[in-house]
Amino acid sequence: MILKTIPLKRLVPGLIIGPASWLGPYIAASSLFLPALIQQLDADNKIQLVALFSTVGMIVAAVSNMLAGYLSDRTYSRFGKRTPWLVGGSFAFMVAMILASMSHSIPTLLVSWALGQVALNFIVAPMVAWLDLAPETGKATASSAYGGLGMALGNNGFTIFAAMFLGNFRLGFIIFGSLTFIGTLLAAFIVKEPSNVDEKTATQPKVGNQKEASTGKKSQAIFPSWSIGRDYYLALVGKLFQGVGNFAVTGYLLFIMTDFLNKDTSSTQQSIQLINMIMLVFGIAMGFIAGPLADKYKLLKLPVGLSTILIGIGALSIFFLRNDASLLIYAFMSGLGMGIWNSLDNLLNLEVIPDKERVGFFLGIYNLGNTVTQALAPILAAFMISAVGFSSIFIVSFVCATIGGLSILSIKSVAK
Repeated sequence: MILKTIPLKRLVPGLIIGPASWLGPYIAASSLFLPALIQQLDADNKIQLVALFSTVGMIVAAVSNMLAGYLSDRTYSRFGKRTPWLVGGSFAFMVAMILASMSHSIPTLLVSWALGQVALNFIVAPMVAWLDLAPETGKATASSAYGGLGMALGNNGFTIFAAMFLGNFRLGFIIFGSLTFIGTLLAAFIVKEPSNVDEKTATQPKVGNQKEASTGKKSQAIFPSWSIGRDYYLALVGKLFQGVGNFAVTGYLLFIMTDFLNKDTSSTQQSIQLINMIMLVFGIAMGFIAGPLADKYKLLKLPVGLSTILIGIGALSIFFLRNDASLLIYAFMSGLGMGIWNSLDNLLNLEVIPDKERVGFFLGIYNLGNTVTQALAPILAAFMISAVGFSSIFIVSFVCATIGGLSILSIKSVAK
């Protein structure tokens, strides 16, 4: 199979606009609009309901992400492997968010949210596979564009704007769902993924492992054994624990402000905007800096592993100080950590993929960390809040983030 590439002058803008367009509206909906609507519909059970929505979201995200990666790897069209799926997924996500805005009962909202999760993963899995279309000498730059810039804008830039809709969150669902479709369509237009109708479908995907090659056998397993995929699995574990450590705090940021720090609506809005502004600045800065520095000094594993530990340290500051200063410390530490992580973690995963003929599938599984962990973290946080209290989620964040960092640092095939 001939490996096709896309010039960075087209790929980089698409890798900034694309992830920002799906992640930003999703973060806004999951951390602000959905909790606010759940509170309006059933305030007495809001903590448990957030956990329920997260559980359902996690299940459908896991299944749909694998399916999206599998299907896009085997798609042949004049628009390439990925574009048809991510454009269709973005349109479906917009429809699901409109349906959510019209929901007046928990069951209706739950169905709309589940449909949105399915649609979202048909954007995520194909889009991250665009990284493999970067020229070999520009993969770190492409990774920084996707994670450091695109995901920074998505994680924090949109939330600053979304906080303005806390008083009209139903309209927020509609506006941000529409932004996903418009932004994804624009990204696809800029990237102009090349046609792949001339490619031949592989009859049996092979796992790139020398031991199997020496025996003349090809693995038929969907997932390779530990001996083959060890470093990929360690990266995946690191991603999952990093995500739980991060989203244990950000997923409950609204309730932390109102129920833990006892802020009113105006103060809550201002604090959320300030935190996300600081994190946005760090994210953008790392998007410009982390990739080139990683290329220059041949560093990848160490900055990625240490970055997740910074997130946990930031969470501890809120646990110990419990004031506005702690929020600033959290914003600085988490912003720096997430900026480095988002810039380089996808490149790290690309380095440890066990089967180069199933890039979309394995990158899609890896990027479940962006959706599944946002579902898993509130489940764990809800249990800890009920059992211990709000303060426990900061300990959970620190422990999970540290485990994630140690897992990344245990990878062997990437030297440093």
